[in-house]
Order: sequence, then C-alpha cells, then structure tokens
Amino acid sequence: MGMIRLRASALAVSGLLAVGAGPAYAADAADASSVAKAPSTSYTVRDLGTLGGTSSTATAVDDRTVVGSSETSGDAAEHAFAYDLRRHTMTDLGSLGGSSRASGVTGDFVVGTSDLGDGGPTHGFAYDLRTHAMVDIGTLGGSTATVTGLSGTVVVGTSSLPGDQVSHAFAYDLRTRTMTDLGSLAGPSGGSTAAAVSGTVVVGDSTLPNAPGTTHGYAYDLRTRTMTDLGTLGGASSTANDVSGSVVVGQSRTAGNGYSGYAYDLRTGTRTDMGSHLLTGELVSGDTAVGGDSLLSTTFDLTTHTTRMVGPGSGVTEVDQIAGNLMVGDDFAPNSLAFVARVDTGAFTYLPSLGGLNSFAAQVNRHGIVAGSAALAPSAPVNANGAFHAAVWVPHTS
Repeated sequence: MGMIRLRASALAVSGLLAVGAGPAYAADAADASSVAKAPSTSYTVRDLGTLGGTSSTATAVDDRTVVGSSETSGDAAEHAFAYDLRRHTMTDLGSLGGSSRASGVTGDFVVGTSDLGDGGPTHGFAYDLRTHAMVDIGTLGGSTATVTGLSGTVVVGTSSLPGDQVSHAFAYDLRTRTMTDLGSLAGPSGGSTAAAVSGTVVVGDSTLPNAPGTTHGYAYDLRTRTMTDLGTLGGASSTANDVSGSVVVGQSRTAGNGYSGYAYDLRTGTRTDMGSHLLTGELVSGDTAVGGDSLLSTTFDLTTHTTRMVGPGSGVTEVDQIAGNLMVGDDFAPNSLAFVARVDTGAFTYLPSLGGLNSFAAQVNRHGIVAGSAALAPSAPVNANGAFHAAVWVPHTS
C-alpha cells in the first residue's frame, strides 16, 4: 500500500526519520490528465501557519484549497483545517468532539476522520466550505469508521459492523448523504477495506470464502454494485492499493512465493507483473504506475513496460502521489527531503524547507503546487529542525 509519514508534530527534531506504510489517496483520472507539466525546477516555499498551536501539516490540495491538521492554541487539541490559496486564510474546521484530521478535498467538500471525544471512537466527517458545517458520515452499524479516499462526491473508507467484530469497505455519497456497504468477497461475514476510489470504481482488500487469513485485491463498481476479485500473480494473496480510470495497481504473491507489483485492467481483465521493484506503495495515474522496493522508487510504463528509477538512487525514496506528469514524495538520504519528479524526463527537484533541515511532500495539484510540511529554523544550534508547519511549494515559470 502507499507510503505515509509520521505527523509533523511527532517528528524528532534531529536524527534519522522513520518510513511507514499506509493508505494513499488516488488522483482521479480526469484530474491527472490535466496536471500541468512543471515549467521549471525552481520552487518557492510558503508557510501556511497554524491554528494557534506549535505545528501543522498539510495532507491534500486541489485548485484552491489546502487541507490538513494543526494544533490549536496552547497545543490543546488537533483540528482539521482548510487553507484558501487565493485569500491566504486558514479556517479551523472543528471536530466531532475530539481531535480531527482532514485528508482530502475537492471543490467545496473536505473529508477526514475525527474522534468523537477524548479517547473515543473515530468517525469520518464531511465539511462543506460553503455552509461551514461538519457532518458525521456515520458507520455501518459499528462504533468506528475511517476515511481513506475521495473522488468527486464519493468518499470511501472502512467501517466496523454491529458488534465491532468485522469491518467492511464503504462508499458515502456527499450529495445524498447515504452510505453503501460494499461487502466482501467472502459475503457478509467476511472483512474488507477500501484503499482508493476513481470515478465509480473503489479498490481495496477483502478476505476470501473459507480462507479468513487470506486477502485478495478487489474492484467494486458503484454503478453495477458488483465486486471483482482481482486474483494474484500465481500466489495465495494480493492487495489493491490504487486506481486510475480502469487500471488497478497493487501487490501480489507470485507462484514462487515472492512478492511483485501488478497492474490489472478492468476493461480487458489483463494482469501485468510489474516486477519486484514495484512491490510496495503502488500508485497509478494514466499509463504510468510507480512503486518501491523498500529502498528506491521506480516508474513502470503500462504501454511499453519500461521502467525508470525515481531520484538520485541514494537513500530511501518514496512517492506519495503521482498525478499526470508529476510525482511528489520524500527522499530519506539520510534525512527526509521533499521532492518533485517528472515522469517524462525523470527530472528530480528537492523542495526547500522553512529554515530547518527536513520537509515532506503529500500532494500536487494541476497547477504544479505541492502541499506538505516543512521544518522551521531550530531554536537551538544542536537541533536540525524547529516546529513543522503546513507548507506549499509554488513553481516558478520560465
């Protein structure tokens, strides 16, 4: 599955930074096709500030809004925020009772996850930037739900069922405020999770009939309400991590009991082995997939089946989003530095911090503006970083 990072507020101010794994948000096919090619390799960093607290981090961006989470005054709580790129204003979105974290934005809607109270269960939320209202999107009958993807007006995630013994993937329609249980490949008693959504296709993992410990990647069509088992590359299990148009990417066990990245075309039923260089963090946009081998990241051209290494080949490189001709992520060599890379030429550009050493990139919009977080200058010379703030990097035109 796609890589994630530690929250900026929890990062150490010096030393090596850890690498983790978790869900990633897919770039919609329509958005990806219109992402602007980077006109230059020169970027200016902008500090977005906080909601009054010490630190903040940005997690997603669209044409006009950056979202993420920030500590509030006195670092008393963590709240989701929305930052208007044109007005340069940050809005506290509140919470459902405890802390909240925004993870996706499209147009007037922000989505994320919030605690219901200190130490309480989590629910997904949807915030309308026009009405300034936060809605609890609820659950499938259990106590908890999390949001993992957003495409247009469709929110996807995972929710526990009544009794909290089993969880299922769900799709929530922001227009009708209805939640759909996507079920599982093993029926109602099986488990499933949602990783990403593009248009009307949701992808994730599901348990199998008579094999509760084994999962296969699936694709769920919201129009036909059908779930497709994506199978494997000859081994027992697989995952589905991202989707762009009709192409799903994930990881699979091979016939030799190894691991490899794969791409599955929902139109033709064709499964492509992308090799062991793309066995983790698979993402896809258009005709290009990208993944890693726990050290370096590699792109895979789905038309020509050619590969290209991302970055300088040193440290640990992880891509957090691919959208059209641009990829953004982090290079741990040995400290984390945010980067932008071009798919077509392989050009690789490190992004500056806000005075400290480290920075993290999360997403890029169709204008080439990157959102993430960056370290302020340290308060003491023995430290590499000060607090981390949400940031955007704006490309210069030639």
